[in-house]
Amino acid sequence: MGAEGAAVIAAIIANAIKASGTLVRIEPAEFQRILNKVETPLVIYAEGGLFSTSHQYLTSYKGFAFYCKSKDQIELPKRAELIIADKIWIPG
Repeated sequence: MGAEGAAVIAAIIANAIKASGTLVRIEPAEFQRILNKVETPLVIYAEGGLFSTSHQYLTSYKGFAFYCKSKDQIELPKRAELIIADKIWIPG
């Protein structure tokens, strides 16, 4: 692949990151704290992992998207709306 091809790929990656917006990776305890601040949080959940199961969560708060990955399932508030996804893809 030449320099021109590499530049095209770099531009595609940059556009994908721009389209995804701001994404903040946080630890499970912080994710739960954010959920407790929202009256009816919307949580997107997916299981992933090649060799061991991981639990992935995504929610938004004040215009930011928060992502969390955990070995154990996170206890969600009963008031949370849950969407189960096949996969959560995070750029980078």
